[in-house]
Amino acid sequence: MVALSQLRDNFNHVLESIAEGWQRLYRRASSAITRFTPNQVKSEGEIRSLVWRNAGWGVLAAEVCDDDDKILVRLEVPGMDKADFDIQVVPGYLVVSGEKRIEEERIQGRYHMTECAYGSFQRAIPLPAEVEVRNASARYKDGVLRVELPKTHQARQRRVSVEVK
Repeated sequence: MVALSQLRDNFNHVLESIAEGWQRLYRRASSAITRFTPNQVKSEGEIRSLVWRNAGWGVLAAEVCDDDDKILVRLEVPGMDKADFDIQVVPGYLVVSGEKRIEEERIQGRYHMTECAYGSFQRAIPLPAEVEVRNASARYKDGVLRVELPKTHQARQRRVSVEVK
């Protein structure tokens, strides 16, 4: 009986560790995971079909580079047109939203494949410093959105020296 009780306790400990690990992973990755919501779905049957095929979540990989005078944000969003983006700076965040519409169909002999990914998305990327919104610029090329945000004068001067002992 003691062995069964100990086995149950160990099993519960393993389950708690797994749950804790998933929660930690979710917290760390939550800013990278983006919810795609369908916009132009016509019937309830199409909604059920879409939910079944695609959970609606995706990862828009982003990179934030902070140098002395600017912040550079690169976001991977393949298959879009530059007109599909809405880019805003709100206090402390760069917010990129848009609508993704990708449809692909291939037929080779008896092989027929149709793929699609669509829906609106929004990604809020924390900014490490204050920026000058008026001088911001954005480019979209080869599936990568590049947003350059010059830092404010105060943010450029803010340096912290650490004495090594």
